[in-house]
Amino acid sequence: MKRSGILLFAAVPVVVTALVYVATPGDSASSATKHPTSSAQQAREDAKARAERSERAEDDEVIADLPPGLAAPAKKDLAQQIVASAENSTLDWRSAYGYIEDIGDGQGYTAGIIGFCTGTHDLLTLVERYTKAHPDNGLAKYLPALRKVDGTDSHEGLDPGFTAAWKAESEVPAFRKAQETERDRVYFNPAVRLAKLDGLGTLGQFIYYDAMVFHGPGTGADGFYGLRERAMREADTPSQGGVEKDYLDIFLDVRREAMKAKKSDIDTTRIDTAQRQFLYDGNVDLKTPLVWKVYGETYKVA
Repeated sequence: MKRSGILLFAAVPVVVTALVYVATPGDSASSATKHPTSSAQQAREDAKARAERSERAEDDEVIADLPPGLAAPAKKDLAQQIVASAENSTLDWRSAYGYIEDIGDGQGYTAGIIGFCTGTHDLLTLVERYTKAHPDNGLAKYLPALRKVDGTDSHEGLDPGFTAAWKAESEVPAFRKAQETERDRVYFNPAVRLAKLDGLGTLGQFIYYDAMVFHGPGTGADGFYGLRERAMREADTPSQGGVEKDYLDIFLDVRREAMKAKKSDIDTTRIDTAQRQFLYDGNVDLKTPLVWKVYGETYKVA
C-alpha cells in the first residue's frame, strides 16, 4: 500500500515546516563557487541551526516527562500487529521480512515489514544504509537499478533476480534488523514523537503511525504532514486546547477523504472498522483485549 514522496524533517509541536531547496537551471557547483556564502548569511544560518537544536532539546524534555505510550514494547508490538493486519492480512508482522510483490499501485515492488517501495525512495534508502554497514550483501548489486527506478513503477534492471535476492537476504538477521531500524527511523519514531507533542495518547499515536505508513512522510496534500495540516485547520490538537476525540475524528475524516480521492473504490476498513471503532469505543489507551476488522477479516489480540 502507499505512498507519497518522501521528505524528512524535524517535527515541531504546532506547525511542521519543510526547508526546500529548489533547483534551477543555473544551479551548479560553479555557480556556488561564484556566489560564496557571506559571513553575515553564515551567521544567520548558524543562529537558526542553534535555535532549532534548542527547540528540539526543549521538545525532548517535554516528551521525556510523558508516559511511553505507543513506544512501550508491548504497545509497539501491538501497533505492528494492527498495521500488519492491513498491510499483509496477518498479525504475525515478523513473517513479512521476505514479502515482496508488485501490487499494481504504481509504486513498483512493495516489500518487507512496512511495505518499503522501489518507487518511493524508502526501499532504496534501506538498501543503501544496509549496504554501507554490510557491503557484501545480496542486494548491493541492485543499487544502480534501484536508483534508476526510484520514483517510478519500473522494474528495469530488477527483474528477474531482485525478488529472489530480497527473499534470500530476509533470512539474514542483520537485514531483518535493518528493516526494523529503518521502519523506526522513518515512520514509527517521527509519528509517535509528533503525536505526543500534539498532546495525543496511545491511540492517537497509533493513528498517526498508521497514516505515516500508508501515506508516507510527505508534505504534499496526500502525505502525512499535509493531512495533519488539513486536520489542524478544522480542529485544534489537544496541545492547542482541543478535544482529543474531536481532533482525531477530523484527522480520520481527512485521511479517509485523501484515500478515496486517490482511488475511489479503495477499501478504508483500516480506518472504518479499526481505528474509528477504537476511538468511538473510548479506547484512547489502546488497551487489550482488542478486536477489529480489516478487509472483512476479524482480528483479535488478547
